[in-house]
Amino acid sequence: MACFVAPLVQAIATSALRKWGKKDGFVGRNLASLELMLWGGSVMLIVDHIINGELTWRFPFFTALGTSGGGAVVLREILTVGVPMCVIITLVWAVWAYYKEHRAVYSQF
Repeated sequence: MACFVAPLVQAIATSALRKWGKKDGFVGRNLASLELMLWGGSVMLIVDHIINGELTWRFPFFTALGTSGGGAVVLREILTVGVPMCVIITLVWAVWAYYKEHRAVYSQF
């Protein structure tokens, strides 16, 4: 129910890095695609959790927080589902960006 929190935080950090960071280099040239992947995935997960009733519009927004011990459940889901999702998304992006960079270099010949 809270797995989208980790990619959402990474999306915010990526947006800030893209806005105020260096634009040159391997990461700078390809950061926009990572940003879109993270924001798109986060929005999709939020909508999915709203549809499934795991998120509500009133406090506490996570339905698990309404029960005792719910904070531990939310934290465990962020760490066991959200963080691995971030790692996988970043690895897929890195492979894609590496392929894109090398394809552009070799297509010049």
